Amino acid sequence: MKHIFNKQTFAWALYDWANSAFITSVVVVFYPMLLQEYWNHDVSSGTRTFQLGIANAIASITVLVISPVLGSISDTSSAKKKFLMFFMLVGALATVGLYFVEQGNWFMALFIFVLGNIGFAGGNTFYDSLLVAVGKKADYDSISAFGFAVGYLGGGLLLVVNFAMATWPAYFGFDSSLHAARFAFITVAVWWVLFSIPLFIYVKEPTKVAKGGIISNIGPGLRQLKNTFREIRNLKVVGTFLLAYFLYIDGVDTIIKMANDFAIAMKLDPVKLIGAFLVTQFIGFPAAIIYGMIGRRVGIKQAIMFGVFAYGGVTIYATQMDSVAEFYALAIVIGLIQGGVQSLSRSLYARIIPGNKAGEFFGFYNMLGKFAAILGPLLVGMMAKLTENPQLSILSLILLFIGGGVLLARVDLQEGERMAHELEKRH
Repeated sequence: MKHIFNKQTFAWALYDWANSAFITSVVVVFYPMLLQEYWNHDVSSGTRTFQLGIANAIASITVLVISPVLGSISDTSSAKKKFLMFFMLVGALATVGLYFVEQGNWFMALFIFVLGNIGFAGGNTFYDSLLVAVGKKADYDSISAFGFAVGYLGGGLLLVVNFAMATWPAYFGFDSSLHAARFAFITVAVWWVLFSIPLFIYVKEPTKVAKGGIISNIGPGLRQLKNTFREIRNLKVVGTFLLAYFLYIDGVDTIIKMANDFAIAMKLDPVKLIGAFLVTQFIGFPAAIIYGMIGRRVGIKQAIMFGVFAYGGVTIYATQMDSVAEFYALAIVIGLIQGGVQSLSRSLYARIIPGNKAGEFFGFYNMLGKFAAILGPLLVGMMAKLTENPQLSILSLILLFIGGGVLLARVDLQEGERMAHELEKRH
């Protein structure tokens, strides 16, 4: 195992440490709180849930359109790290921008939030595709799980700091908890940029034969994208897995993005809610690593399936909870399975695609993930608007977990690896 965790591996995983702060401190905790308390406090909870769902959907549509194209171009021009840097800066600058949005300006808050999500999701297309550059296929499970585990720890540590600032603002020089919560956006941006630097220095991107810069490779990249469409149609294992992933990751992402909004609608204590999210983060750190080990022992597909059906149980339980204690119980369960499902899905996919086309294939992977993240928030948001019950609306996600699990059971991992190897040899 020693050879797995080298300088490149740690540098790659640190990007997960860096950008996870955006999810924990911005998407999950402070943005929904400020949307309610500061930017848009005079509307119903159903309307806010609907607005949040629309914002997440717009960001996802944008990434859906550009990810496969940019992934293909990055493969042709060896530009994964350049694209990653661009999207990282978009996300970080947008996060800083949230600090400056004035009270009551909910439209600008939503617009900048969309930009931040585009930066986060767009960057992940190229970050994920670099997995094949930092390890051997046999090590993908461990490396991917390590990245998610480090992400849980990094996002959790900064959330602790931001939680302390919002709870005891005077000790940090702020005049109110509201001011401290807004300043949390600046800390996330700095954290994101700072801990991304090792990846750009130490991770070595495979060099392609293609000459010229990014612009000159747009044409070849688009032609390669067209070829990839045809290849995915022929790679039945890849197609089946992508459809399964499309369904179950929809539910996972929607729960992550909307959990705090559900809890706020239930009128639970915001301070105690942050504690619950911290529980998820710090349980998620060892759980993701352990889940990766379990995947190596019982089979990666079986481990993912267990997590997917566990999420179905979480969905049913979430509609019944009405106390902080139950919300903490939910946070513990999610912490145990969330990172495992995400990390093993990424490593399973890396096993069944040709390594020399990782950028474009991961472009499709993230495209489907983001397309799913359109349907989930929209579905939950519209149901919340119609019923004025954001908590009950989450029940619709159980169909996605069932459908995803059934399709995942049909994925033949050995056949997928064989076909990927043959395709890589032909190119």
